[in-house]
Amino acid sequence: MFALIGAAVLWLVFIILSRLLPDYHGLFEILSLGAEAGMVGGLADWYAVTVLFRNPFGRLPLPALLQEHTEIIPRNKARIAQSMGRFVQENFLSPPIVRKTLQETDVSLKLGIWLAQEENALQISALVQRIGPRLLQVFESKEIEAFIEQNAVEWVKNTPMHHMASEMLRAVLENDFHHDALQLALDTADRWIKDNPERANETARTIFEELGVGGLARGASWIGIDVQQKVINTFMDKVEKLLEDRNHPWRSGLEKMASELMKELRRKNSPASKRLNATKNSLADTASVVSFVSGTIVILRDAIKKDLERKDSGMASNIKGILLRMGNQLQNNQRVRQALNQEIEEAAVVFASDYADAIIVYVSQQIHDWDTSEMITKIETEVGGDLHMIRVNGVVVGAAIGLILGMGRALIGHIPF
Repeated sequence: MFALIGAAVLWLVFIILSRLLPDYHGLFEILSLGAEAGMVGGLADWYAVTVLFRNPFGRLPLPALLQEHTEIIPRNKARIAQSMGRFVQENFLSPPIVRKTLQETDVSLKLGIWLAQEENALQISALVQRIGPRLLQVFESKEIEAFIEQNAVEWVKNTPMHHMASEMLRAVLENDFHHDALQLALDTADRWIKDNPERANETARTIFEELGVGGLARGASWIGIDVQQKVINTFMDKVEKLLEDRNHPWRSGLEKMASELMKELRRKNSPASKRLNATKNSLADTASVVSFVSGTIVILRDAIKKDLERKDSGMASNIKGILLRMGNQLQNNQRVRQALNQEIEEAAVVFASDYADAIIVYVSQQIHDWDTSEMITKIETEVGGDLHMIRVNGVVVGAAIGLILGMGRALIGHIPF
């Protein structure tokens, strides 16, 4: 505004001086033409900037064509909002751009470097230690506990377990995990039996008593036959052979039974599936079981909360250690980084593809919901200095063009024709 006023004042001064000093009329005419052009340029830019946000004519009657080209941003806010949403999606979140950006950035390496710094790992563990108890405290409310318990029971009832159990068995059998797991269990049992023969025999004797065979064995012992001990010895011999022989037929039989059970659990209406689901529903309907599970969860929750509330929290210390090790391992293991980067890339591309429309709608809706006057105030606040320079440049550029035209006219006037 000051530049425009200055150009207007100079224009008046140069006109007056051209009258008062006729000998310098040509010079002052050129200067007045420059000041006049500066006013025109300043007024034009002032008008162009102003009509972006408001109508400078107020309620004056204007031609429709002129009226429609004022308040450009408020009138076109909906279109601008939609365009901004598309701009964000096309230039930042389109799958090719996301993929290219991630391929050029070793995300997992940067993550590893960041995590390997002790202050960062400490910051995360401190955050967990600060927020964890507050989150757990939310679940201390009796109403929330009852709500979670009720919905958990309903989820268990409505979730068919047969297919899940079948898939778990399939994963174990197809990957041969069961051989190692079974062998480990059998080797452990074999060592225990050999190290504790008396306790092993006592356990076998207890089993026979529970099965009701003990009384019969004692009756036979009256006639001098220690049936119970013979059966126990025979049983223990069989167990030791099973434990020591990796090709024992019982092992093959166990694997065959597991395979058949897996196939049977795949069918919803098979006897095994019905038994499994019926047992699951029965347990879910048993108040004592539900109470036991709920009590266990409460004990675990309270234990975690108490640990996190301690200054020397073991969980927080473990979290910090895990993060530091993870950071170092990510830096040193290129194969893991490549695999992790690939997964991050695919996840980001899927997210950008699946939620592109939602992002456009969200950005557009946020801009559309802005209050018009508030939006104009924000824009003017952020770019007010630039808008002011546009007006100043209009005066300066207009004045320069006016001076050039004035000098050109003067030169042409001195050319004899």
